[in-house]
Amino acid sequence: MIGRLTGTLADKNPPQVLVDCQGVGYEVDVPMSTFYNLPASGEKVSLLTHFVVREDAQVLYGFGTAPERDAFRQLIRISGVGPRTALAVLSGMSVADIAGAVTAQDASRLVKVPGIGKKTAERLLLELKGKIGADLGLPSGGPSLADGQADILQALVALGYSDKEAQASLKALPAGVGVADGIKAALKALAR
Repeated sequence: MIGRLTGTLADKNPPQVLVDCQGVGYEVDVPMSTFYNLPASGEKVSLLTHFVVREDAQVLYGFGTAPERDAFRQLIRISGVGPRTALAVLSGMSVADIAGAVTAQDASRLVKVPGIGKKTAERLLLELKGKIGADLGLPSGGPSLADGQADILQALVALGYSDKEAQASLKALPAGVGVADGIKAALKALAR
């Protein structure tokens, strides 16, 4: 199995790149998060890879970071989610965003990714629950939210605030605050 490629970036054509490794060119499909962080053509590049062999094709997927590759591997283990869908998820969301959506059990974030419907999003949440901390490289107690905080976060997102704004307003809330009071306090903090 090919685990990593290091060579010269010969060509960039989203979502595929061509990496020249001492005269052998490897076509590698990468998520957009990795694509945006690639150096210019002609420069040295190193990608972690996952090699998929199918009946009709052999495809190499590349990632800029180990957590991205681990998330990809976790996603393709889920029934009905293939490498293309997993790549789309990683192109539309960061690993931290996926972890946050799974922790909050928030399907609305996943449905925003092209090709992910409500049923697929719910299956992803169900299958990844409990695996997110260890398998995606995040500490188990990491970004988990209490039930009340998850409700507050969902309410703020439903009101039109971005995930980042909503998460930032949660940090300012006192521990153990009720949902209604938490929403009011978060709205006040966001209004500043």
